[in-house]
Amino acid sequence: MNMNNKRIREIEEELKSTDERTLLYDKYAQDSRIGVQRLIEKYRTLDEKLLRERLRIKQMLSYEHEYASYGMICGVDEAGRGPLAGPVVAGAVILPPEPMILYLNDSKQLSPAKREVLYDEILQKAVAVGVGMAEPKRIDEINILQATYEAMRQAVERLHPAPDVLLNDAVTIPGLSIKQVPIIKGDAKSLSIAAASVIAKVTRDRLMEDYEKEFPGYGFASHKGYGSQKHIEALKKLGPCPIHRRSFIGNFI
Repeated sequence: MNMNNKRIREIEEELKSTDERTLLYDKYAQDSRIGVQRLIEKYRTLDEKLLRERLRIKQMLSYEHEYASYGMICGVDEAGRGPLAGPVVAGAVILPPEPMILYLNDSKQLSPAKREVLYDEILQKAVAVGVGMAEPKRIDEINILQATYEAMRQAVERLHPAPDVLLNDAVTIPGLSIKQVPIIKGDAKSLSIAAASVIAKVTRDRLMEDYEKEFPGYGFASHKGYGSQKHIEALKKLGPCPIHRRSFIGNFI
């Protein structure tokens, strides 16, 4: 039976306007209208998904909790080690204690639109963010691994305040005196590393979109410099441009 005079639309607005819906579920449990019961089912499902996401985020803070006694913790990751063109970019992020940035994950697991939203949220909530990069010419000079380390050092050195411990995605960065913890697949296990991966990825993607305007015809805005079929065909047709990595493209020209 319908025990209240509220319209279904009004009940939905009431459910939407609060994160504490348990009392409302009890309040409308006896409302016999199908539309009301569907609303309750919908929001119960949303609440369950939100709870699971909050638990996932807490699990991704296990390394941050483990090393909290060292002081300021920084996550470090890179984007762009594999492409044929463009820079390799590193991100370094210090998050506040117990950050709740929902849906943050390894940047490769996120859509471009979601990465953009999270990028802004990270910048807003982070204690500090640093970005470093090595251009294609530098990659050719010292190789991609050393260029990646160089970009990571830049990112860390640009942080203010300076971190006390680094959580890195799988690597130990030479030339730094700060304590480092390499974590295999760290961008999926540590929230700080995941934040760094988003910063690095979005920064690099935006650069490659700008390069599309400067060097048209290669499709940089779509493939971001990776070796897609379209990119390789354009490379064979047009030849290399100034942002191509000469040490990477020998088999394609």
